[in-house]
Amino acid sequence: MLSDLSAVFVACEQLQAEANVLFARVRAGHPDCVVCKEGCSDCCHALFDLSLVEAIFVNRAFAEAFPHGTQRSAILSRAFEADRALTRIKRDMFRAEKDGDAPLVIMGRAAQIRQRCPLLDDDNCCCLYERRPVTCRIYGVPASIAGQGHVCGFSGFEKGKAYPTVHLDKIQARLDHLSRDIAVAVKSRFTELHEVYVPLSTALLAVYDEAYLGVCPTAKTD
Repeated sequence: MLSDLSAVFVACEQLQAEANVLFARVRAGHPDCVVCKEGCSDCCHALFDLSLVEAIFVNRAFAEAFPHGTQRSAILSRAFEADRALTRIKRDMFRAEKDGDAPLVIMGRAAQIRQRCPLLDDDNCCCLYERRPVTCRIYGVPASIAGQGHVCGFSGFEKGKAYPTVHLDKIQARLDHLSRDIAVAVKSRFTELHEVYVPLSTALLAVYDEAYLGVCPTAKTD
């Protein structure tokens, strides 16, 4: 039996709400630069991985929203195809690293790859919008990752000008802390469980049970 992780997921939701506030604040200050609107799905084709806490959060939200039915089957089918494509992409990146390509060069190539999110429906709308990951919530405004600035190519933010910036590293550090809380709460035997990152497609397909989380079986007593 898994431990109650509700407090961890409440903290995750609070962090997502903070991301919403950060996005809204930048948008209010630069309304002509932020062009996000319903039906725009540029961010839904970007490559990024989820921390353990967000992967499980999305997995549970998906199970609650789509417990059965044709829409669930369609999403899982898209997730399977996306996962296969991402496996090939990561294999190619691994080979490039072995061949001596610099990490920044490899990441630059990865940034150019477009892979449709399995949660994106035929109308280019997110099937799990209210429960989407933090990265999805701040795409469209300037963000900093490992000291490198990033912004949506469709936005009106101009290169070289100073704008309010969301520091994703700080947000990610808090997500990592919540992932560690999960590992501690379930008493995982996997010492690096909190460091596991997966694509959203994998998060939808995974079964986050005791075996996955490395929970030791409870000893039976007579």
